[in-house]
Amino acid sequence: MLPLPPDSILIALGPIVIRWYGVLYSVGLLVAYQFMVREARRRSLNEKLILDGLIIISIAALAGGRLYHVIDAWDRLYAANPISAIIPPYEGLGAPGGLITGTIALVVILRRWRQEPWGWVDVAGPAILVMQAIARWGNWFNQELYGAPTDLPWGLAIDCAHRAVSVSCATVGESATFHPLFLYESLSGFAGALLLPALAQRLKGRIIPGMVGLAAVAWYSVTRLVLEGLRLENWKVGGIATAYFVMGSVLIGTLVVAIVRLRTGVPVTRVATRPARRNAAPAKKPRQR
Repeated sequence: MLPLPPDSILIALGPIVIRWYGVLYSVGLLVAYQFMVREARRRSLNEKLILDGLIIISIAALAGGRLYHVIDAWDRLYAANPISAIIPPYEGLGAPGGLITGTIALVVILRRWRQEPWGWVDVAGPAILVMQAIARWGNWFNQELYGAPTDLPWGLAIDCAHRAVSVSCATVGESATFHPLFLYESLSGFAGALLLPALAQRLKGRIIPGMVGLAAVAWYSVTRLVLEGLRLENWKVGGIATAYFVMGSVLIGTLVVAIVRLRTGVPVTRVATRPARRNAAPAKKPRQR
């Protein structure tokens, strides 16, 4: 069984409060930055653009993630006190919203900076999985992102104060444990971030630029679609979880782009250069008489 986490607050100095949730997102961004620098160097891209780009994309992703979360949890958390949706602390982010706005920001800055996009897509895609894998542990400290009750050995303990109404202590008992969705997403993110670049290395010279990044987006989309059925009290439209529509659309769009790339793209190959061969023998000097 996964135990209850320590206090969600790491440091509290008067009005200054530092929470594990924010710290882990920051660590995730830092590791993602280092990951992107390494991948950019391997692809001979200008690594100096990464820091500025990451700041812009992070702001866009935070805004989109926050908006998605507020809409998702409006009835549960914000309807009674709407101002709490826009004032600190910001403890809720919706990954689908962040993925969409972050992608839009990436497209805009690549066009503005006149960069060839597909190499950067390969750099950014796995880095997103890395960041998400680390940041998801912030959900454990907040006792959120858990699923339906389970008897599995790795079931997650959640105290009564942080439970959804449908799985309250009065309903399922205090000893009930739940699917640790944050852990599932974290493990999936780490797996994708390790496997996709490794596969690209094995296929070097045969893989089309952009396919690694597109595969990373598809990887996360499938992960979210698989786990959505275990989530509790998620945002629904017509009785169907909104994430199915959002992430399903993202997955379909990603597959369409990938198919187009497969038909039109060309693998990057490094052609070794050799010294030019001398086809003609050097002219003989005339004999001296």
